[in-house]
Amino acid sequence: MTILVFGHTGQVATEIRQQGGADVITLGRGQADLSDPASCVAVIEAYAPDAVINAAAYTAVDRAEDEEDLALLINGKAPAAMARAAAARDIPFVHISTDYVFSGQGKAPSRPSDPVAPINAYGRTKLAGEEGVRAAHGTHVILRTSWVFSAHGNNFLKTMLRLGGERTSLNVVADQIGGPTAAGDIASACLSIAGQLAAKRDKTGTYHFSGAPDTSWADFARRIMKRAGLGCEIHDIATTQYPTPATRPMNSRLDNSNTQSTFSLRQPDWDAGIDAVLKQLGNRT
Repeated sequence: MTILVFGHTGQVATEIRQQGGADVITLGRGQADLSDPASCVAVIEAYAPDAVINAAAYTAVDRAEDEEDLALLINGKAPAAMARAAAARDIPFVHISTDYVFSGQGKAPSRPSDPVAPINAYGRTKLAGEEGVRAAHGTHVILRTSWVFSAHGNNFLKTMLRLGGERTSLNVVADQIGGPTAAGDIASACLSIAGQLAAKRDKTGTYHFSGAPDTSWADFARRIMKRAGLGCEIHDIATTQYPTPATRPMNSRLDNSNTQSTFSLRQPDWDAGIDAVLKQLGNRT
């Protein structure tokens, strides 16, 4: 089974490339520029794969406030074009999305069927991508995830390791709650879903996949410091004490139950994910 993956150096795409072997073809910007949706269509037509995974996105949440048109092109229009091309050839399409399509209000985990109401530009552009994928009416899965971390690229875990090695204490937001998710686990889930979707097209739909248990950024940081053997102390602060250009959801909890029942994919343990990433980075103690 040949799987075409949009993305090559991103967190999830890197893990897919490492896990997927010879059957996986990953595409960097030089091969498929998401700011040119037509080039994405041409690549699908040229490769004619058995499945397509879109693991590429504009992920600079704060910068998106000033570059929403560019983010919309990459996160909204390009996935829609991919989905239409895949649907025209009856190719299963897996698209990674985000908890940021929700408002982040309340404390209950968001279900795939819950109303969406993004509160920042990044969330709006990712929602546009979801809508474009659904509108193509092909065999697809939209997989929403949250708080992605890995040994690759820029992410919260790597930032904490760097700062934890430089400072004796850090202030970290404690009132935003969600499920940290290792990119390796997301990659494994995408590969499994692509295979299952190719075999059983009626699994089309929107699903959630996030790490467990739900936690705060501050407690996540504490666990990172402990696992890495760093003595940096974490102090809880409120979101209001750490202003950012883009408003963040307070509640990023995701209900994974339909993903487990449909695809037999259990919620990954982010604590184990930290250990796996530290091992990759050579920092495990």
